[in-house]
Amino acid sequence: MMSRSFQRLALAGALASAGLMFATGPAEAGNRPAKTVPVRLLSLNDFHGHLEPPTGSSGRLVDETGATVEAGGAAYIAAHMEQLTDSNTIKVAQGDLIGATPLISAAFHDEPSVEFLGKIGITTSAVGNHEFDEGYDELKRIMYGGCHPVDGCSPAGQWKGAKYDYIGANVILKRNTGGAEKDALAALGKNTGAIRGLLRQYGVPALPPVSIRWMNGVPVGFIGLVTRTTPNIVTAEGIKDLEFVDEVKAANVASKLLKLVGVRAQVVLVHEGDQVTPGQSPDACSAQPGAGNRIATQVDAEIDMILSGHSHQAYLCTVTDPKGGKRLYSQGGSFGRVITKVDFRVDTRTRDVVRSSVVADNQVVTRTVTPDPEISQFVQTWKDRVSTVANKPIGKITADIVNTAAPSGESPLGNLIADGQLAAAKNGGNAQIALMNPGGVRASLTYASSPAGEGDGVVTYGEAFTVQPFNNLLQVVTLTGAQLKTVLEQQFPGGPNNQAFTKILQPSSNFTYSYSASAPWGSKISDMKIDGVPVTDTQTIRVAANNFLVGGGDAFAAFTEGTDVWSGPLDIDAFAAHFAANPVIAPPVPDHITVTP
Repeated sequence: MMSRSFQRLALAGALASAGLMFATGPAEAGNRPAKTVPVRLLSLNDFHGHLEPPTGSSGRLVDETGATVEAGGAAYIAAHMEQLTDSNTIKVAQGDLIGATPLISAAFHDEPSVEFLGKIGITTSAVGNHEFDEGYDELKRIMYGGCHPVDGCSPAGQWKGAKYDYIGANVILKRNTGGAEKDALAALGKNTGAIRGLLRQYGVPALPPVSIRWMNGVPVGFIGLVTRTTPNIVTAEGIKDLEFVDEVKAANVASKLLKLVGVRAQVVLVHEGDQVTPGQSPDACSAQPGAGNRIATQVDAEIDMILSGHSHQAYLCTVTDPKGGKRLYSQGGSFGRVITKVDFRVDTRTRDVVRSSVVADNQVVTRTVTPDPEISQFVQTWKDRVSTVANKPIGKITADIVNTAAPSGESPLGNLIADGQLAAAKNGGNAQIALMNPGGVRASLTYASSPAGEGDGVVTYGEAFTVQPFNNLLQVVTLTGAQLKTVLEQQFPGGPNNQAFTKILQPSSNFTYSYSASAPWGSKISDMKIDGVPVTDTQTIRVAANNFLVGGGDAFAAFTEGTDVWSGPLDIDAFAAHFAANPVIAPPVPDHITVTP
């Protein structure tokens, strides 16, 4: 499956062949076409495998009139894409197209979602952090084909690979990967000294850094970027051979590479973005300057526009580049609820974007249009294939068990998941407590949400999977009492771990403690007890958590100091086993954390 050199493909495909494309392009002199030509971009971001229309708040959006409308769903995306597509259109995306997906996609390692995106004509996408959820090797399989090494082929047969390019200019191979650098540079061939010099300063791309598309006789270059915080939010083992470097630095190198092969119309596709003022029109510039704005304003002035993702917000902004020019900075929400349409013109002599011609519009993917019949059937086929797994009952609940946080930060569902992980990790892992990251609890369990629509409290595997869609591995590590206290201190901003905002870990029911919101960092946590017995600094404690946390995810760096790692079942399997052992479950009371002044 991977017999060809991946580095050769990454660089030869993205750069060397780009030079060939340039060489075979239209002549610049003696046969000049019209002064400018039109280009239209249609983009998606943060699709997260929502083939079926997303439900609840995830399926609603405030539109341009201020009304809240139902939006999203693959068949509706396809219908809107068809309406918006003209002969000048290039379709692109900004990452997190897969990962953290509903069971209809996740059960088949997101092959259905990638196939759908190919069907609607996506040509290029930046990688997002969730593209690395199952690791770098799995991403390469998704890109280039082959059956899953553990689960084998899906019901559709051998996977043929994505029909679009995944690009990531700031994803770099570590230097200790043998001859990868030499191999990659050799792939560029002769007479590429300037390119090779740039790459030696920068590093060896683990993915194609750029993609070049021709439209109306002019090349348009796309630079892929992913948030440099990716190592903090994906499992460490899967990206152990990768570095995620500063987005601005990588974009500037990639811009120079494009310029070297004659590409002046340049678009950044970046999986990083900003938060917004709630309730605004998707066409408003409601973004609050943050990590996305830093990239949008600091990347090289050669870059003409920045299409972003990651923060799941919709906005259209104009920002200033380092030379004082104006350029577009946008994002299109999430879950396929918005298609960003960008129209512009390219000067055929300079081959650069005429920035004054740029017009952008965030088009809401309403469900008032006729859904695309081919895609509707495609979704139904995969829905049928997954139904046997999804509709299997695993237990019952007596009332809604929600992931809404109490004033302490813990939630009933977070406590329940932690209790299930503790139960699953006692035998073999000798776990004494469990901690669950709140961001991994993706939905509530609803009493009236059984497949038949009856209020009987039945919980299906599909519903449980919606709660925990990451397929993380349950692990146990040994921490001292002092290290455990540090983990809990790292729930709060202000420490050396650079926690961006408060993230309260969800504790198993047998673990209690207090925290003071006003105390300085390092002195917030007190009165830790396991089964009512005070925890000392020197005692050792076996702590269960998913491998994301154990690897230091969500900026909980102290977890990486743990020793004697034990690996158990997948987190979703631990959750299902907890229901099997406790067939009827009442909502836990989230009272394990006491908040003091």
